[in-house]
Amino acid sequence: MSGEHGGPARLVELGRVQKPHGLKGELCIELYADSPFLFEGLRRIYLRLPGKKPRPCELLEWRDHQGRALILVDRCQGRDQAEGWRGAEVLAREKDLPELDEGEVRPEDLIDLPVMHVNGTRIGILADVRDVAGQELWFIHDDEGREILLPAVEEFVLDIDLDAGVIVVDPPEGLLELYQNP
Repeated sequence: MSGEHGGPARLVELGRVQKPHGLKGELCIELYADSPFLFEGLRRIYLRLPGKKPRPCELLEWRDHQGRALILVDRCQGRDQAEGWRGAEVLAREKDLPELDEGEVRPEDLIDLPVMHVNGTRIGILADVRDVAGQELWFIHDDEGREILLPAVEEFVLDIDLDAGVIVVDPPEGLLELYQNP
């Protein structure tokens, strides 16, 4: 058992600070998961500005707001301080998070998995998962190093088999050709 001393705790990205909300310093968070209830029971979160170390914050309160989360942390006393966290990533220690439901998958569990076409051919590996304008996009790198963008929606993503370590997709007609024969 590694316990508390087994190196740094694994931090999981929960979302990104979009903007301050209201006057008391609440932060509006664009969540990577579809549930704002990730914050349920969390006492401590981390805010990380691009290129900086994550800063621990005490989570004072949170609420669901139109599919986003509004959070109040001890580092934000008022709107001006909140403004300084715009664009920061919101993280939490993995062990502090509520248990995942059976069948729920975190984006970081998918990175580097091979992506197979439903017809059995290999497309490439999943290099990144990003939220682009509210749509989850997968960045797949094929064996020639080309980048293929695939919207991660149910009709295209047929199976995510973490045990076998493979993702099976059925991309829309013509999508792969678009990237592979520009």
